[in-house]
Amino acid sequence: MKKPYFGRLLTAMVTPFNADGSINYEAGADFADWLLANGSDGLVVEGSTGEAATMDMDEKIKFMQTIVARVNGRAKIVAGAGTNCTASTIDLVKKMEACGVDGVLVVGPYYNKPTQEGYYQHFAAVAKATKLAIIVYNVPGGNIAPETVARLAADFSNIVAIKEAAGNVAQTAELYRVLPEDFSIYSGDDGLILPFLSVGACGLISVLANVNGNILQQLMQAYSEGRVKDAADLNKVMVPLAKAMFI
Repeated sequence: MKKPYFGRLLTAMVTPFNADGSINYEAGADFADWLLANGSDGLVVEGSTGEAATMDMDEKIKFMQTIVARVNGRAKIVAGAGTNCTASTIDLVKKMEACGVDGVLVVGPYYNKPTQEGYYQHFAAVAKATKLAIIVYNVPGGNIAPETVARLAADFSNIVAIKEAAGNVAQTAELYRVLPEDFSIYSGDDGLILPFLSVGACGLISVLANVNGNILQQLMQAYSEGRVKDAADLNKVMVPLAKAMFI
């Protein structure tokens, strides 16, 4: 299994809307082209940043089909497919699989806040229901323990990565310790990519890359080449930009 599995920089792509609230499908396809020309190795479509919570199912399917058709195999496409309900998640994953995506980003049920066994059973059910590669998405509000992620990685070959967005560097270090060498750890926060790289992360699922993926690629390349001071200097410029994305 290659690492990072989907590429080093995945953009959590925004969804363009028209003034009347309808989706601008053509603008979305054009934007996907722009992202791939400006630093993105792959795209996460219809995640939180893509405002999936405001899209109905017909819109989700049409928009995903539009992006898959435009990208046409030039890069990996990961569909946001997580819900608080296991059955609904499986249904959404199957619909995204039919759209031709390369993988799915599945969030741990953040409202239910299950036990660790509950997290395991949720992801196990999803993994059994699809052949797609799965990124486990850990968010604040609940927490999927490193031991649970390691158990899932051991039991299901299609669980290949984690988006760690709980903001905990020590937990990321523990993930690197307990997970297989070829398992991909992605930072879920632009502002934490540099410290996360230092403890074992191999890439980033980014919001900032919607406007400036190149600075993130340069930062990660500098770190991978051992130019730590250069990486720190780029980080100094990047962090205020990342913070501005969340106003």
